[in-house]
Amino acid sequence: MKKNVLLFSFLCSSVFIHAQNEQPATQQRPAQRWDPRSTEWHYPVPPKVTPGTNAPSDAIILFNGTDLSLWETSKGEPAPWTVRNGELLVKPGTGTIQTKDHFGDCQLHIEFRSPQPENHNGQDRGNSGIFLQGRYEIQVLDGDNNPTYVNGMVGSVYKQQAPLADAYTRNGEWQVYDIYWRGPRFGTNDELESPAIVTVVLNGIIVQNNYVLKGNTPYIGLPKYTAHGRLPISLQDHGTEVAFRNIWIRNL
Repeated sequence: MKKNVLLFSFLCSSVFIHAQNEQPATQQRPAQRWDPRSTEWHYPVPPKVTPGTNAPSDAIILFNGTDLSLWETSKGEPAPWTVRNGELLVKPGTGTIQTKDHFGDCQLHIEFRSPQPENHNGQDRGNSGIFLQGRYEIQVLDGDNNPTYVNGMVGSVYKQQAPLADAYTRNGEWQVYDIYWRGPRFGTNDELESPAIVTVVLNGIIVQNNYVLKGNTPYIGLPKYTAHGRLPISLQDHGTEVAFRNIWIRNL
């Protein structure tokens, strides 16, 4: 009888010790005490940027309402578009213009106004385009009662993605684009490492929300990527006298 009692006690002790060993690690030792300062850092300090009515203090003013000194044709010749009353007007038939400087990741602000529609409709009414790195188009088009294919309407990533909403107001009113661009990355042998991503805000409404581009934005055919680096911002001549103003950019 005494042996049975001793055996029973031994078994109970073993189970108890085993149960203790099986307890979660959080119960075996006290929780680590963190000093709140160990997860803080103080350098580098972000640069001070002063918001402005027209542009932030660190922005590059691409069009100041007076001249086209920062723009040129694709051949490097002086930009032939018209500057009138503080506005930049497409001069139909003269071709696309582009910035002399090259850009990559950026925040781009640009305002545009569609001309009178006359008898034009669809893609022929108030058509232009804003090309990030010279090959990825955010559509500019008169959206005032002007039906067209939705991946070609104002606010679209041309021929790739329709806008999330139609935020165009009225013909003759200034439309405001704020575009946040992350360009594609290419690696060894010009292989695509990460695609381009864009967020587009039209008149305060998000119309493209971190859209991942499939490639460039051709009129004919499917999008594709070709390796490149920093490239100009381009504005398209599509045959109508679209007006632009307040064009500025921030490198990101």
